[in-house]
Amino acid sequence: MTIILTGGGSGGHITPLLAVARVLKQHDPEAHIIYFGQKGDPFAKITGDSELFDRIVLVRAGKFRRFHGEGIKQFFNIPIMLKNIRDLFYVLYGIIESTWKIRNLKVQVVFSRGGYVSVPVAIAAKINRVPYITHDSDPIPSLANRIIAPGAARHAVALPKEIYPYPQTRTVTTGIPLNHHFVPVTEELRSRYRKDIGLPQTSKMLFVIGGGLGSQTLNNAIVEAASELMKEFDDLYIYHIAGQTNEMDLKKQYEDVLDLSGQGRVKVYGFVSDVYKYSGAADVIVSRAGATNLAEFAIQGKPVIIVPSPFLTGGHQVKNAEYLSDKQAAVMVSESNLDSLGSRVAELLNNKKEQNILGQNLSKLGINDASEKIADLILEVGNNDKKKS
Repeated sequence: MTIILTGGGSGGHITPLLAVARVLKQHDPEAHIIYFGQKGDPFAKITGDSELFDRIVLVRAGKFRRFHGEGIKQFFNIPIMLKNIRDLFYVLYGIIESTWKIRNLKVQVVFSRGGYVSVPVAIAAKINRVPYITHDSDPIPSLANRIIAPGAARHAVALPKEIYPYPQTRTVTTGIPLNHHFVPVTEELRSRYRKDIGLPQTSKMLFVIGGGLGSQTLNNAIVEAASELMKEFDDLYIYHIAGQTNEMDLKKQYEDVLDLSGQGRVKVYGFVSDVYKYSGAADVIVSRAGATNLAEFAIQGKPVIIVPSPFLTGGHQVKNAEYLSDKQAAVMVSESNLDSLGSRVAELLNNKKEQNILGQNLSKLGINDASEKIADLILEVGNNDKKKS
């Protein structure tokens, strides 16, 4: 069977594809798995570094730029609208590219994790009468998925399927496919992770991650809080994933606000491939509200303070954070209240009981067999297509 996995634009779109590819290869070692990504996407490199894909194909795709809460004002932003018009032609070109490539590859099924590249690839699959499956991590479907939804053979979703605007007979709750290294964290495993990352076993650790591209707003808020946190906790270490373009600036910011002893307890990285070790070693995590990261922390059962981005389309990060906060599975701090972030971190570091409650409640929402469910769904749809042909 020849299977296309597509998605891109963020690490949260790519890493689940790697998890699905791994399980597909376990189920069917002879399966020919192809990654369709977007030309110019820096995250496409992640798939190229993996041995799970038999082939990498990059096509053109376009982005429709819009901003949550901006309303009609954004349509009068001439530079943005010109880029949107240009990218419309990229999409059309990507459809032509993808149609030709899919036809020549004799594909049985396409799985779309989302992102702008999924639009030309799914449309091309439909043109070639190849069934495709969509996947939604957030409670609100992305624009890309809303565009391609009518032609999908199945809709895999992370949350209860009843909340999604898809035909219920074609919708399946699967969870979010995750890196197989994300497992429930025991004391023994936590100790091993701490050793691996060079963290003293008895120290406190705050882990900060703002998504694959980083978050300048979140980075700045943590830096502002760092001096007081270091004074209150003389055994506190901060491990901070800044985003690749923010690493050097963030290191300089920490140097400006901390003395030498404090600087020695701050570790800044642009990107790490083994996030599970850092999150698993942490006492408290501060994160954006990306669905994949939150699903990973749920499997580990970690206490998380979420700072959702209010500007992403549809406010999906805010809804992710509100959903977990309502279930007492995470602490939500809004961007409008960022001056309270430091004190909330301190409170949670001081309260082991609250850490345990948050971690336990979050773990109840974790689904650790999503990759298996999605791989089974892909093979089922692909085999049905083979029978028809």
